[in-house]
Amino acid sequence: MSNATNIDYSAMLAKKLANFSASNLSSADTGQLARLLFDFCGVSYGGADRSWVASLHDWAQRFSGTGKSRIIASDLLVAPQVAALVNGVAAHSFELDDTHDASMSHPGSVVFPAALAVAAELGSSAEDVLAAVAAGYETIARLGRAAGANRVIAAGYHPTPVFGVFGAATAAAKLYGLGADGIARAWGHALSLTAGSMQFSQEEVGAEVKRVHAGYAAHNGVIAAQFSLAGIEAPRRALDGRYGFLSLYAEKADLDDLLVEGPLAIHEISLKPYACCRLLHSMIDGLREVTNNFSLAIDEVESIHVSGPSKLPQQHVVMRPATPMAAQYSLPYTVGATLAFGPSRFDAFEEANLADPAILKWADKVEVGEDPEFEQVYPAYFGTQTRLTLKSGEVRVARVLNSKGTAANPMSMEEIRSKVTGLIGVVSPDLDVASLEKSVLGFQGTASVDELQARLARPA
Repeated sequence: MSNATNIDYSAMLAKKLANFSASNLSSADTGQLARLLFDFCGVSYGGADRSWVASLHDWAQRFSGTGKSRIIASDLLVAPQVAALVNGVAAHSFELDDTHDASMSHPGSVVFPAALAVAAELGSSAEDVLAAVAAGYETIARLGRAAGANRVIAAGYHPTPVFGVFGAATAAAKLYGLGADGIARAWGHALSLTAGSMQFSQEEVGAEVKRVHAGYAAHNGVIAAQFSLAGIEAPRRALDGRYGFLSLYAEKADLDDLLVEGPLAIHEISLKPYACCRLLHSMIDGLREVTNNFSLAIDEVESIHVSGPSKLPQQHVVMRPATPMAAQYSLPYTVGATLAFGPSRFDAFEEANLADPAILKWADKVEVGEDPEFEQVYPAYFGTQTRLTLKSGEVRVARVLNSKGTAANPMSMEEIRSKVTGLIGVVSPDLDVASLEKSVLGFQGTASVDELQARLARPA
């Protein structure tokens, strides 16, 4: 572990990110950014009719006309920090937003809302937006790896907001034209705006505050960049200082991870085909294998045993979840929802289905344990073993390390399109998804964000 306090890691990373531009993006990079943007459009639009997001739309009415930034799936144009907040919450509301496994966070629901909102305010070009987004993802990934995300979450902090605010600040600061010192100063403000407790995972009432966390981070990242732009001073060693982020939130930080070279973090992202906790996705793929593509009848099955990282038996075994949020984190319920409804039914976790007998009968057949091999590689990999025992005595086992949607087993564009179409259809069945996809794929070079914003309005 490196703790060389004479080395200003914050300044070195800020300089690296300040110098990052569209010229550093390869065609593979811009292609991946288009995939991430299209996925973000789907999850943020699809989340717009969640009750808490609808309440935020009502709240945001008071800011109508205060700026040029679109609140997705509405006719509201507001100040960028307001749009970033509401769109971040919406994107995190279906548990389908993208994931950076090593940082155990959801960068897309934080960085895209901040970047697109600021870009709309400034009239930024697509190439500047995409470079800013890539830098935002990079910030979150590096900070998460340096902190040791597994230990951060074990201490009770939610990675998406505590890492995400720095990523949002980076993206916004770059679009505002701030250099390395301005980015570091924005991080200084972000340090004082960092928050996000895992208490939502411990209570039946109030769990949906988790959805708001992404919005908090996006909003606060924009504010941090705006304050830096205004010249309001803040500490410069927000990441590695004596009382900087890593000293406060990380038990055993490795500062060198802030500067390590390698592929861009955007290529380490997992897209989510299933509306539940990312840790459970490999289990769903394993269920597909041992049940012949979910075709077994419940009367044929004696038991289902799932093992994986120690977090599974410690935090994911609620047998009768009382809220959709708890259901999406419950392994037994997710097994039941998958086998009773199929893996792609977003509504399987809705409150109306929490007591569905078909789901609960499957859930009662589930046992959860730890697998030392998967524990060893977690959180870089979210692997699980699924062992199904039939009443005939036959035992079927599937071990899945890279679930569908990971960088090693990516979703195809057609699969992403199907996901986006399904999510948007929940809110606006008449929205032209093909035209939206065309706008996303055409969002490059000198293209403006205006067309994309227009596509994300709610049809009359």
